[in-house]
Amino acid sequence: MNQPATYAAVYAERGVFVCFEGGEGSGKSTQAKLLRERLESEGYPVLLTFEPGDTPVGKELRRIVLSPETGRLSHRTEALLYAADKAEHVDTVVQPALDRGEVVITDRYVDTLLAYQGSGRELLLDEVEAVARWATHGLRPHLTVVLDVDPREGLGRFEGRDRIEAESLDFHERARQSFLDLAASDPDHYLVLDARLQVDDVAAAIDERLAPLLGQAVRSTG
Repeated sequence: MNQPATYAAVYAERGVFVCFEGGEGSGKSTQAKLLRERLESEGYPVLLTFEPGDTPVGKELRRIVLSPETGRLSHRTEALLYAADKAEHVDTVVQPALDRGEVVITDRYVDTLLAYQGSGRELLLDEVEAVARWATHGLRPHLTVVLDVDPREGLGRFEGRDRIEAESLDFHERARQSFLDLAASDPDHYLVLDARLQVDDVAAAIDERLAPLLGQAVRSTG
């Protein structure tokens, strides 16, 4: 009888994989862009990417899972669609860039699936994680930065909301706790920061934590 597969954590031997996670309105995209600018100014090749949607297939999946016009989806269907986006993203974008020795910065990754479709949708987290790890070959970021924000504050920064942003406050509070639990379970690979801090203070804390990891990335001396 086949036994359930387990997926050990895999960390790329070349390149550096950095992920930004957190609730809606936490400033992930801002910090990801600022980090790219700082690293490029220091001569590092950087790929800034995001999930869901940063592949041709992913664009279609993003439209389905985020458009309010989609309406209700089976929670399992939604989780599988997000996992499919991650599989395509890792195989065609993330892993090739790491193999080239680049710094890959992604705005969301597996933890969002675990927090939103696992905890948020109240699916069995072990089952969701098994799908997510299979889809991504077990690849983990060297560093995941969790920007923690109270959902009441973060959601208040949006006028129009997509399918996920429009979910209940309880949904977003469960997701927030999930992000914090994931970080607490592996402090060596996570950095939790208060999203209410000044942008420059958040950036400085990220730089300090990331600096020891950059030796795995190719750096131009030209």
